[in-house]
Amino acid sequence: MSPLSRREFVGAGIGAAAGLVIGFYLPHKGESQKNSFSPNAYLRITPDNKITIVVARSEMGQGVRTALPMILAEELEADWKQIEIEQAGASTLYGDQTTGGSASIRTTWDPMRKAGASAREMLISAAALTWGVSRSTCTAEAGHIKHAASNRSVSYGELVGKASTLPIPSDVTLKQSKDYKIVGQRLPRLDSLAKVKGEAIYGIDFRLPGMKYAVLARCPLIAGKVTSIDDKESKKISGVSYVGKIGDSAVAVVADSVWSAMEGRRVLNVSWDEGPNKDLNSAAILSSLKQAASKKGANLYAAGEPGKASGRHISAEYVLPFMAHAPMEPGNCTAHFQGSNCELWAPTQVPQDCRDSVATAIGLDPDQVKVNVTLMGGGFGRRLEHDYAVEAAQVSKAINAPVKVIWTREDDMRCSTYRPASLHQLSATLDGMGLPVALTHRIIAPSITGQKGQPVPNNVDPDLPDEAGPVYGIPNYAIEYVMTETPVPLGWMRSVYALQAGFALESFIDELALAAGKDPLKYRLQLLAKDQDLAYFTTTWHTARMRAVLQLAAEKAGWDKPLPAGHHRGIACFGCFQTYMAEVVEITMENNQPKVHRVVAAVDCGQVVNPAILEQQIQGGVVYGLSNALRAQITIDKGRVVQGNFDDYAPLRMDETPVVEVYAVPSQEPPTGIGEPSLPPLAPALCNAIYAATKKRIRTLPIQS
Repeated sequence: MSPLSRREFVGAGIGAAAGLVIGFYLPHKGESQKNSFSPNAYLRITPDNKITIVVARSEMGQGVRTALPMILAEELEADWKQIEIEQAGASTLYGDQTTGGSASIRTTWDPMRKAGASAREMLISAAALTWGVSRSTCTAEAGHIKHAASNRSVSYGELVGKASTLPIPSDVTLKQSKDYKIVGQRLPRLDSLAKVKGEAIYGIDFRLPGMKYAVLARCPLIAGKVTSIDDKESKKISGVSYVGKIGDSAVAVVADSVWSAMEGRRVLNVSWDEGPNKDLNSAAILSSLKQAASKKGANLYAAGEPGKASGRHISAEYVLPFMAHAPMEPGNCTAHFQGSNCELWAPTQVPQDCRDSVATAIGLDPDQVKVNVTLMGGGFGRRLEHDYAVEAAQVSKAINAPVKVIWTREDDMRCSTYRPASLHQLSATLDGMGLPVALTHRIIAPSITGQKGQPVPNNVDPDLPDEAGPVYGIPNYAIEYVMTETPVPLGWMRSVYALQAGFALESFIDELALAAGKDPLKYRLQLLAKDQDLAYFTTTWHTARMRAVLQLAAEKAGWDKPLPAGHHRGIACFGCFQTYMAEVVEITMENNQPKVHRVVAAVDCGQVVNPAILEQQIQGGVVYGLSNALRAQITIDKGRVVQGNFDDYAPLRMDETPVVEVYAVPSQEPPTGIGEPSLPPLAPALCNAIYAATKKRIRTLPIQS
């Protein structure tokens, strides 16, 4: 049996919850609700015809507060102008609420459609009963039920009393894509106005009456601990009211303002036990990866027998660093502990995990902890952790008052979790035409899941099946994973292993094209020429769909047309989270560094729910990916993270941002992931462009290291 990844569990959880949401968490027949109609956990309609759709995934800029309501509203036949949104807190009503793995739309597509369709059918039945006509003569349109024969119309709000008494349909007919009125439209985001007016509440904005502020002094060494505290100077700072140890590795300074708390921390004297990692450095970590490469790994994918193929042999190694998530809004959480309960206002991607961890930390049951989910200023996987929420609850309990814990930028950079460093060894055997008859991709990296104490069946990190699959139908093809260990705290980061695997594979494919003396695009198209279905764990990859995105990207980029003098381009493709992606990057070289002018991205992600959000997600992914590829890395020296802020972990600036064009392959397939797939092809396409310009091959990221 293949391992169940965190992301697959998200899908499985929501799929199972669909039956519960539609068939269990509902008013019983005969239970009249005069004030509202709530046929499922996602929807509430009131007599004034206000339609509220509950969003059970966290909003961190990716647009779920608009895209998910669009799906439900489509089947409900709602008037989009009447839609309001409500953010769900942590609740079992919604299955697994994890926001990650590009899963929000792809795993809620059917449940949200069925929720809307069930409500629509109940409203039609309510109108038919009210009018004494056959329900087959009634239609739903723009928030009303209409009866054409008698020219009657009634709003959904007028039907809430009757509809609430009706049974839930056991089966509903879903609309065909040709009939969509909302899905597929470039609708503006529902929360845009609040953001523009400064009314949107992010975690860092939230306030409570009488709330204190806390910052924590954290051990600068990985796995170091507090040995003693001298707080005399801290308590001299005006406004500082509490100094105390939190956990083994931090000391909280609480004050009336953030500034006072930070000043109190600045003069705090803490002695640290440096722990077992005081001599750890990046060179030693890379050396350990190379030593581990000699070990036999676990098979992720195996077709044919690569070791027995004969022909010209080519091999290469690629190295990727640790990386920080670096969201613009640093870690923060507001907590109010009140003895028998605790309430939190948290920018979290995992409301339920957050609730459970907080409950354990402060000695409560999960149902005694309420988590309110705020907007997030970026997440990128960092908010899959909930250390900042646990800290807030612990401090609130210690001072018996509401408190907001705020991490500084340096805290977030140096005391965080990190995307694993990895080593990739690729080898291929080429036939007389220069095409690979065999290819082996060995991934040597620590397991995020394993480090967190979760099961790693057969020594395969359970995220790899969704992120490092085959792209080409090579007859003898193997992907192998060697699991290593590291003391550096690990966390899931946007595209996780896919970004690493994509960089290595698509850089190597370019090297093979060079060895064969062929154009990189034509070489890839040759490898994808035969329609094949490549089964990989729970996903089947189709070479025809990958071929289509490559062709679309190349066409829109003008691959066969000459470039201006000094301009060069590279191309790459990859698939992850069930989505196919290809990108062309156009650069010039200035002062021996690449300047990116244009990125053309082509995607096949099934049915597009909102083209504007699709474009924004890919454009944001490209900018994030360029920052990572060009200069972002976390290095370790004497057990400490070196980088601390955006001066030495610099994101792309506005004047460095290229034109990003996005094109989607038209599709009626169910939607697939879009938050992460733009990242894996970006770095190799950029490095392939650099090779075209300089004839220098980059096998280690970041480029400017």
